[in-house]
Amino acid sequence: MSIIEINNVRLHYQIEGRDDAPLLILSNSLGTELGMWAPQMPALLENFRVLRYDTRGHGLSSVPPGPYSIAQLGGDVIELMNRLNIAKAHFCGLSMGGMIGMWLAANHAARIDRLVLSNTAARIAPPQLWNSRIDKVNSEGMASIAPAVIDRWFTPDFQAYAQKQVDAVRGMLLRTSAAGYAANCAAVRDMDQRDGLAGIAVPTLVIAGKHDKATPPEDGKLIAQRIPGARYVELNAAHLSNWEVAQSFTGNVVNFLIA
Repeated sequence: MSIIEINNVRLHYQIEGRDDAPLLILSNSLGTELGMWAPQMPALLENFRVLRYDTRGHGLSSVPPGPYSIAQLGGDVIELMNRLNIAKAHFCGLSMGGMIGMWLAANHAARIDRLVLSNTAARIAPPQLWNSRIDKVNSEGMASIAPAVIDRWFTPDFQAYAQKQVDAVRGMLLRTSAAGYAANCAAVRDMDQRDGLAGIAVPTLVIAGKHDKATPPEDGKLIAQRIPGARYVELNAAHLSNWEVAQSFTGNVVNFLIA
């Protein structure tokens, strides 16, 4: 286990793969941890040196007082890169991780080689929805939202035939600190990156899920349309497409990054 203290937060991270391979940073979704990338790791390690980390408030990273902001979460990535002597890297983020990726590409383009934005949005849901979720988690804990979250993350078919995988992801959600989850909900609630998309100049792949209720395909299409030259792929999945159609997800990511 590797822990580094930056920006008044202790970040848990893992770095794996050949020293001479291109470096790829993976950023987790709201309510998960670096283990969410387990389905991708065997294939990614054939091609990349992979840096995974637990976003502040998640996993084994610490939970400083919130609320947080997307700029703050992006700043953690830049400082992590600085401390690990990483000048430039590919970046792949899903959901909240994708929001962090957009901010990085818009504000620190020189640090990002190629960018993958998966199941994400430049602006997501009305503030009232997030305020209600924050209140519920703070008063009743993570278990109170788990069933609804799992239903947004996976299609009914996947939940029926892939119970082991769903249980693994549910475990990550339930292990997430309620305070950390609420503080990150505020970051997502307050984010609006639509106006900055046209200024993103790094090669970008946008992945959406056909059945994604949290960030529908329309959100992904908007991002792809506004980022010059971005590619768009729509997979037959709900929100956590990297689990539901892991092989297709991984293939699209690898092919794009090694192009």
